Amino acid sequence: MLAVVGTVRWWPLTCGFSKTQNTKHKTQNTKYEIQKMTTDKILLDHGAGGKLSHALTTEIILPVFDSPELASLDDGAVFTAGTAKMAFSTDTYTVDPIFFPGGNIGDLAINGTVNDIAMCGACPRFLSVGLMLEEGFPVADLKKIIQTMGQTAAAAEISIVTGDTKVVPKGALDKIFINTSGLGIVHDGQDVSCKNAVPGDIIILSGSMADHGVTILAKREGLRFDVSVQSDSAPLNHLTRQMFATNGAIHVLRDPTRGGVATALNEIAAKSHVGIKIMEESLPVKSEVAGMCELLGLDPLYLANEGKLLAFVAPQDADKVLSAMQADPVAKDACVIGEVIDENPGRVFMQTRIGGERIVDMLSGEQLPRIC
Repeated sequence: MLAVVGTVRWWPLTCGFSKTQNTKHKTQNTKYEIQKMTTDKILLDHGAGGKLSHALTTEIILPVFDSPELASLDDGAVFTAGTAKMAFSTDTYTVDPIFFPGGNIGDLAINGTVNDIAMCGACPRFLSVGLMLEEGFPVADLKKIIQTMGQTAAAAEISIVTGDTKVVPKGALDKIFINTSGLGIVHDGQDVSCKNAVPGDIIILSGSMADHGVTILAKREGLRFDVSVQSDSAPLNHLTRQMFATNGAIHVLRDPTRGGVATALNEIAAKSHVGIKIMEESLPVKSEVAGMCELLGLDPLYLANEGKLLAFVAPQDADKVLSAMQADPVAKDACVIGEVIDENPGRVFMQTRIGGERIVDMLSGEQLPRIC
């Protein structure tokens, strides 16, 4: 059986799920159009991170599971426990295929939660692992995935301290799903959130777009090209630690996974009530990835990344933060892609190569299902 699955991450929440519910927390309106729930059944697009995901979250989930931490709608919940400022995040991984160039579902699960904690301005410390296995799943594949998870956790310097395993009848799920939840300690003096972008901020992207999304598509569909691509799955906590060491004013961090860079920017613009302007000529895309996207009719701006981050940095500190990023192998191709502006709050615009300007909107769903 080949199941195509969508996932909805509502806690830790992908920033920008515009709050429209009536709760004790202040309602925030956004410029991008929120698509309403118009069906009585869940669709794949409800799990794609776009407008339909937002509708599902704001209309069904947030009104019930309401708390100040949840209302922040960032990559994880940030809270105080005693004297410690902590970050907590969780995610469930359903990528198809489970083995792909550059990694497998195991390192994807570890890196994904490590990165979500790092995007909260925290140092990841502890991780839980939940395995959901289909009856008949090959033990050899499970061993390979577990070994990869152990190696990846060691590289990220995070401890796996608890977990759970469930086995379901054949056909009840597709091969293997993995949940990882993580806990970290927020770095001293750090306050990064999708609501913190301010006009003048410089937007830095840590490297090329769409590597993971194109890799999954090519492997899934058995596509063969003259050039090879592989997933960019990688832990980003060492990178963020070096960025914080510059003492630069970093206002927002975000890893543009489902929905890609375009969706992440729309969510930040909406949450911070600012406009965002990016330059097409500055967007980094590997030539082989760009060629595959052109051939397949895909836009790399909307494809998933699993080892990249967006940083919104005060203009006076942008150069030193960028230099620190480029000194790390995982971000050697980091570059400035745009800035935060006063005009058109909640909107993202692109200055095209020919000098024009167009809106970069959020998709209703996603170009590729079951991507991470």
